[in-house]
Amino acid sequence: MTPDMTPDLHSPRAYRGVSPDERRAQRREKLIAAAIAVYGERGYRHATVKAVCEAAGLTERYFYESFENSEALLVASFNAVTYAVFDVITAAARTAGRGRVARARAMLEAYFGALQREPASARVFLVEIRGVSREVDKAFDCSLRVIGAEVAGLLAPRGAVDHPADELLQAGVVGGVMHIALRWIGAGYQPPLADVTATAMRLGMVLARPVKPERTA
Repeated sequence: MTPDMTPDLHSPRAYRGVSPDERRAQRREKLIAAAIAVYGERGYRHATVKAVCEAAGLTERYFYESFENSEALLVASFNAVTYAVFDVITAAARTAGRGRVARARAMLEAYFGALQREPASARVFLVEIRGVSREVDKAFDCSLRVIGAEVAGLLAPRGAVDHPADELLQAGVVGGVMHIALRWIGAGYQPPLADVTATAMRLGMVLARPVKPERTA
């Protein structure tokens, strides 16, 4: 074979119409989906890279193509669940009408309903992410801040003048609702969905209620 006929083994080539980047993205999504299922069944600390790869139908070399270590996969799985749940909450808010109370109730009902429908995802979202390492805790806290701000924005009065965000209040409400969800899941999803939604509404209304600026003397 002459030099100009030597194949370039590093050049990207499509396989069955799918580019290398698309194939890598597909493998990454498979690993995340498998991780959520495996972590949900046996817990993160009892799950191995091998177990996740077997569930994804991939060899371990593809794991390290997308993730530096198991913690990176856990964070990616948590983010995938977080934003999937947030999409459900957002859709519920948009169809609930203009009233803040109706939006708050619809969002909470959608949140608890999503956790009940997907128990493996709920475990990753609420249980497995906690206390793994400092870096994982940072990722968890960052997501809580983002979600808190987004939820507050969805509940803000339409057309109202913006007030400075109270990030501590947002964190308290979001964290409180998550703790209600933890207790609810631990009790076998009891009481019924309507009851846990009503309980969480007491917290949700803190953000739904318009904040009046304090008067200065």
